[in-house]
Amino acid sequence: MRPEVSFPREADTPISHLPFSPAVRVGHMVFVSGQASVDITGAIVSDTFEGEFRRSVENLRKVLQSAGCTLAQVVQTRNYVRDATDLPEFNRLYREYFQAPYPARTTITGCLSAALRFELECIAVADSSAP
Repeated sequence: MRPEVSFPREADTPISHLPFSPAVRVGHMVFVSGQASVDITGAIVSDTFEGEFRRSVENLRKVLQSAGCTLAQVVQTRNYVRDATDLPEFNRLYREYFQAPYPARTTITGCLSAALRFELECIAVADSSAP
């Protein structure tokens, strides 16, 4: 029996003008595309590293919610940090949103355009009762 595949999205989930879905749910697994500091229309919102980090994680939270998950159900994150000098602040902020035992994590620096300071994606496991 093949697991059900869905593409959950709520009205307040930021859109993208690029060809990808914010999230794909396969059975209990939820795969979330990169979330950046964008508004509901998908327009980039430039800010300090902290501001962009928080907006990105809040966008991630909205996408997870549409798939029946919370940040506590995240099992892996992939993080993209434009400037390696922001890594200490990144780690401080990351601990506010993710608690021990932490999700598995990969962090890559020097890979974003000048338009963004931070982006993250994740994999989460939804409860069996979630939509």
